[in-house]
Amino acid sequence: MKDTEVEAFREFAGAAIPQLHRIALAACGDRHDADDLVQTTLEKMCGAWSRIERRDEPPMAYARTVLVRAFIDSGRRAWRRSERSFEILPETAFAERGYGQVDDTPGLYAALSTLTARQRLVVVLRHVERLPVAEVARVLGSSESNVKSASAEGLARLRRALASPADARTPTHPAARRVVTQGAQR
Repeated sequence: MKDTEVEAFREFAGAAIPQLHRIALAACGDRHDADDLVQTTLEKMCGAWSRIERRDEPPMAYARTVLVRAFIDSGRRAWRRSERSFEILPETAFAERGYGQVDDTPGLYAALSTLTARQRLVVVLRHVERLPVAEVARVLGSSESNVKSASAEGLARLRRALASPADARTPTHPAARRVVTQGAQR
């Protein structure tokens, strides 16, 4: 790669890491796995950066697609199905990195873990990243009707998982309430 390409990639990566990490963390629910997904995404993009720059598609859209496909591929590996990691203590340094407000919502991550991987990806891409249905369908390699269906099913599951005992339709955490109610308006 030329020096100008290296600098352009560094600029892109620096700006894209927080958004990519937010998507990855919401998709897999584990900070370490999310770090791995972001790293895999950037590794794949670095090798193809000169071609990515020449495309009509914005690099961030390409990065989302690479991240989603890397996440789907990681779920197919045999060792991923047999081994699961859990965090005991939160990493305080993680919050200092500024990866986004969703990190302050542990109840939302627990609720997201009740969704299937596909529903989780659809909900995150549609309602956290605010991508249109057509773009989510393109990223996932699916039809728009499948995206709409997965979104509706995922939001319904989230509402049930986040509901307080007093009110079965309203989540208790403000950030979770915002995601769930915004999804209902779309």
